[in-house]
Amino acid sequence: MAHCGGSPVGAVKLLVGAIASAPAAPEPYAALAELWQDRRSELKEGLGGDGSLSAVPAQAYFFFLDGDMDDAVMALGSVTGVRPDVAWGAAPWFGDARFLGAVSAAALAEACLRTLDYGHDLDTDEMRERFVPWFHALDVVSERNPVPESLAAMARLPRACGRHELSFALCDRADAVERVVWTAVARAATWRVLGDLDQAATALECALRLDSANWSLYLDLADVRAEQGDFAAAASLAEQGLVYNPHEVLLRAAGAAYRTRLSGSFEDLSTLIALSPELANTTYRNLLIDYACAGPKLPHGLVTEAHRIREN
Repeated sequence: MAHCGGSPVGAVKLLVGAIASAPAAPEPYAALAELWQDRRSELKEGLGGDGSLSAVPAQAYFFFLDGDMDDAVMALGSVTGVRPDVAWGAAPWFGDARFLGAVSAAALAEACLRTLDYGHDLDTDEMRERFVPWFHALDVVSERNPVPESLAAMARLPRACGRHELSFALCDRADAVERVVWTAVARAATWRVLGDLDQAATALECALRLDSANWSLYLDLADVRAEQGDFAAAASLAEQGLVYNPHEVLLRAAGAAYRTRLSGSFEDLSTLIALSPELANTTYRNLLIDYACAGPKLPHGLVTEAHRIREN
């Protein structure tokens, strides 16, 4: 089956189709390995720069065959992000001891982030089953190469899949090496997904102790306090963040929204309305508008204007 007919690139694409149908089956990989041995230069030329779904899973395997485990895992992360409905991680090489013993924590972390690039819903039993090989890789690599920043990034994948205990385990493993701000942020995000706002706030306070000049941490904690209904604390935290980044539109908009909710400030609601076009995340923009419009004794016309922005 080495040449599968004429063009080696055509053969690769047929074999990737077979892999997509049965990712754990060894035969397509054996054929790919033979092709790579016999027609490497043609494949390098034909597949170079081809980022298509019909090429990348094969390129990931070719990287593995060449001992380039970091590029192999990042390529697999990319294709998984596009098509998480295929269990690409079931590839025999992905669970191979040579791969798990050599891939770096940084590359596996980057691959995890790539699996999340397209915003697919991974929090289902079917997805958790498909990602079992990934969870195994996270466990092995995080123990062998516990780089705290990388482990904090890795924690995003199990969190997205609803495997919260693995997300926390990665954070614990990172903290055992060194406490860094990104681990505290990852821990906070997991508590927030679980709906435990007190624990999320505690983790963000820990993050701020590690990096007190990070404006985005003040915003994250302000948003948690707002979710808890403590708008005085939320407004104060947004103000503190502005000390470190006085022009940040997210901080300015959040502060305006939380002050409006607290005191019914006409000026602050006007500020939020003026800043709204600059808020790229419409979900967050709408949340701030909802908070603000629930403030006391606001002019009806201004509230109507804010609601009009929300609906567009």
